[in-house]
Amino acid sequence: MSVDVNERNRQNWLEATLAALPEGLRILDAGAGELKNRKFCSHLNYVSQDFCLYAGQGAGNTDGLQNETWDTSGIDLMSDITAIPAPDGSFDAVLCSEVLEHVPDPVLALDEFARLLSPGGRLILTAPFSSLVHMAPYHFCSGFSRYWYEHHLKNRGFEIIELTANGDWFAWLHQELRRLGGLERQRGNWSWPLAYMLVLLGAAYFAIRGKVAATDLACFGWHCVAIKK
Repeated sequence: MSVDVNERNRQNWLEATLAALPEGLRILDAGAGELKNRKFCSHLNYVSQDFCLYAGQGAGNTDGLQNETWDTSGIDLMSDITAIPAPDGSFDAVLCSEVLEHVPDPVLALDEFARLLSPGGRLILTAPFSSLVHMAPYHFCSGFSRYWYEHHLKNRGFEIIELTANGDWFAWLHQELRRLGGLERQRGNWSWPLAYMLVLLGAAYFAIRGKVAATDLACFGWHCVAIKK
């Protein structure tokens, strides 16, 4: 099983959600990066946007989690996410997945999505509630709770039709515990063998614990679909 349960859950949800959109809709993938979600949009009129400033910082950089490389050469619209060069109401759907944490003022991105969507258009959002720093220095915030979506989307004329937690506090703890040994070894901590022992003990615990959830405490993030009224 992949350590990154968060991404696996999210990509499965995105695939199903995007597949449910009617054929031929014009969709904007805002902050599309390396176009990971384009494969789910083959039945749609797909347009990608990204600011194209992050290019991968190399494996030697220990400032958070970094990528070796980052290829945005396939992006259609290169711009700030809060000022996308497209007319008002020119999209039937906007997808923005795991991007808002990289925007200094994420509510301004919501304003832009509201401008770009036609009435009745769908906004598909995911953003981390619990996240390690990644793609520094372009990581500004985390903690996007369900109340963040409910407050800011309502104020911008959206009706939320789906708001689903990705995992819960226990799933997050399990995933991060499984990172422990590798991170300690990578950073040269002499006690890394003990960390691997703790990982094994944790694996045994999570294999036998009950299934009581704790989404009220934390989760990886929220999956949201909202309609522009």
